[in-house]
Amino acid sequence: MNKTIPLIAACLMTLSLAACSGQSYLMHTSDGRTIVTEGKPQTDSQTGMISYKDAWGNKQQINRSDVKEMTALED
Repeated sequence: MNKTIPLIAACLMTLSLAACSGQSYLMHTSDGRTIVTEGKPQTDSQTGMISYKDAWGNKQQINRSDVKEMTALED
């Protein structure tokens, strides 16, 4: 039950973002979070960080080792 509500919220956010923006990506982290990005995330090979814009347009970074899987959302 505790994981159901965040999963439903992530799916609804994904669907709403897919309808109003261009190519978006989902990043699944090793701690179980799902991050929806605006546009393709950029990886910096020197620092090991992935830079992306979140659902609200804020620039964010996450360590590449914390990302388990990254997939593109289909339009």
